[in-house]
Amino acid sequence: MGIQDTPRLPFYQETGRECALFETAHAKGLPLLLKGPTGCGKTRFVEHMAARLGKTLHTVACHDDLSAADLIGRYLLKGGETVWVDGPLTRAVREGGICYLDEVVEARKDVTVVLHPLTDTRRTLVIDRTGEELVAPHEFMLVASYNPGYQNVLKRLKPSTRQRFLSLGFDFPQPEAEIAIVSRESGLEAGRVAPLVRLGGAIRRLSGMDLEEGVSTRLLIYAATLMASGMGVMQAIEAAIIEPMTDETDVQRALRDVVATIYG
Repeated sequence: MGIQDTPRLPFYQETGRECALFETAHAKGLPLLLKGPTGCGKTRFVEHMAARLGKTLHTVACHDDLSAADLIGRYLLKGGETVWVDGPLTRAVREGGICYLDEVVEARKDVTVVLHPLTDTRRTLVIDRTGEELVAPHEFMLVASYNPGYQNVLKRLKPSTRQRFLSLGFDFPQPEAEIAIVSRESGLEAGRVAPLVRLGGAIRRLSGMDLEEGVSTRLLIYAATLMASGMGVMQAIEAAIIEPMTDETDVQRALRDVVATIYG
């Protein structure tokens, strides 16, 4: 498919057959799980596909305190009356939209209990508070994502949950593709983006340093955006890459050494 440059579609550059898989999953009513490091394009991919399919997208940024009630809905006091307000998952089911749970492993355990009936042949959502049992229409799709690198004993998707989803692995783009993406998103010419992408690759290959992850494509775009606005290379890299990646002085110094090998 190559680079999408349609004004109505959020920009996304396909790297394999992921768009076809998403379309097939949506057509067949199958849930999809996206796995990959932070900032590699998972959320943009979902936004692109929702727009491409003409579907309303309900995105939920999962966190430690996210409960099933946050997804389903709750009674709220409005104008002196108690009224039921649907949560994003319920709205997506009612409308036949796409519900995207970003970093689903961060949510509380009761969330997965709610998801299970929606990810098998039942395709139902039970709302205990109202006594409703919603059957998801054919157009509804559940998409979730997580970063395998952040998994630990306490935050891990159980096999019983993972095996209810189709799964699609994401990684950082190949250098040529990443140059095109960063240049397109930042407005910085490809020739100036190329060494920035080399820097990103060099940092990702580092070992034995106190870095949870390599630099994301998102941070490369931030650096390129600063450079395109007229900021100096070193200042842009410091603000967009080195400082966001670590607070450790020794690690920052090592990252600056890597920058020096690329930029001289």
